[in-house]
Amino acid sequence: MSKRYPWPVAALAVLLSACTTVGPDYTPPDDAWLDALELSVYGESVTMAPDSDLELATWWQQFDDPVLDFLIDSARRENPGLRLAGLRVLEARALAAAAGAALYPQAQTISADAAYGKRSSGPGESGFSTWDAGFNIGWELDFWGRFQRGIESADSAYFASVANQRDAQVLLAATIADTYWRFRIIEARIAILNKNAQQQGRSYEITRQMFEAGQQSELDLQQARTQYLATLSTLPGLEGAGSQLVNALSALLGRGPGELRGALDSDAPLPTDHTVALEELPAVLIQRRPDVRASLWSVAAQSAQIGIAEAEYYPSIAIGGSVGWTGNSLPAVDSTGLLGAGPALRWTVFDWGRIANSVRIQDARLQQTLEAYRNTVLNAAREINDASIALDKSSEQRALLVETVDASERALEIATTRYREGYADFQRVLDAQRVVFTQADRKLQNDGQHLRAIVAMYTALGGGWRPDQIDDMLPPELLQQMQERSDWGDLPTIPVLDATQPPATENDTITEPSP
Repeated sequence: MSKRYPWPVAALAVLLSACTTVGPDYTPPDDAWLDALELSVYGESVTMAPDSDLELATWWQQFDDPVLDFLIDSARRENPGLRLAGLRVLEARALAAAAGAALYPQAQTISADAAYGKRSSGPGESGFSTWDAGFNIGWELDFWGRFQRGIESADSAYFASVANQRDAQVLLAATIADTYWRFRIIEARIAILNKNAQQQGRSYEITRQMFEAGQQSELDLQQARTQYLATLSTLPGLEGAGSQLVNALSALLGRGPGELRGALDSDAPLPTDHTVALEELPAVLIQRRPDVRASLWSVAAQSAQIGIAEAEYYPSIAIGGSVGWTGNSLPAVDSTGLLGAGPALRWTVFDWGRIANSVRIQDARLQQTLEAYRNTVLNAAREINDASIALDKSSEQRALLVETVDASERALEIATTRYREGYADFQRVLDAQRVVFTQADRKLQNDGQHLRAIVAMYTALGGGWRPDQIDDMLPPELLQQMQERSDWGDLPTIPVLDATQPPATENDTITEPSP
């Protein structure tokens, strides 16, 4: 004899077995167009070295500069922008947990009340009281996959936030290194300027003494004075720019203006001979860039939104129940209880025009995310090629400037000797001094361009991030403050899963363990 079930249970089993998920399943964007791109580097400054020990996650450590290491390590802990990115990860995790809660039954209303009254009975009055309590509970079945699509979208948005936090790490390391090298170059330019000013000051003083003795013309005196003062006039601008860069570094570390001034002194040489050696092709590294990963996860999140919109075409099927109890103090009236359960159906049948356009809106947004992803990849390829061009050309220019500086110094030596021997006028000495200063300054500026191109290359390759956990992203005191203000439960302690790889096939579930 077969076992018989009550009809509500049988109906529920039929409904659950018929459940489906409407809307398109996520499919990776078509990257066939990437094959037509020249995802390569320019020149010879960036080379392929299979045995290279390059670690992209900490590329700045290759410069062996303790000050730069200190700045970036401190910024990882203290930078306000990086903390904001970590808070967005925590927010996205809470949103994903909230999306998952929609799959379970929820109490809709809870009510309770009591009253006291009096009634007249014969010659006197008597008091009585009444009370009642109850609650309604509902469970909307995910018959068309609306909640499941919501979970997919929220999970993908969460992974996008993780990738964005990693991209913030990349940009922070790059900004600090770029600013630090600019500061070091300005300091070096100031040192050369002071050296030349001293030399020109001595020449001016000698010329003044010779003019007063009647052995030199006033023209020579004024020319020497003009050159000396012109060199000194450059100093305030460079000193101001250096102070502004110190302020910028202080802000990146979450500190007040100028606080880092004494901590930026470094004896490490400028790594102008540094080149970049890659273990993998740029095309492979592009796919690992955090901003490319974030863009891809955004595509997955928006794809699920189409299914959420399409689910509005179909009826909402739920199982509801009510529990109640009513009592009083009257002896002649019994207390009563209520228990009921049954299905409920809600279906918007006359608003399909709005629903159709909602689906179209979500589809248009999906196409926008696809185009944004394509644009992100194109920009990544351009950034790699631009950085490699800058590296190669700055190296070529540096080789020429080294020879130019050597030649100008030799010319100054000859002009000074011929002036002392009476074979050349003083103007030749002044011209040679000016050329030495100009070429030495040009060489330093070229060194700065080369260093910034190195930073740009590592940034374009997506280097400078590590897979942080929540307690790495946010300091303990901040998490404690939030926990005291609101109950965060275990959300901050759940491990951050790897968001490097997006869903690669249809019907993949993009989920993290529920809190």
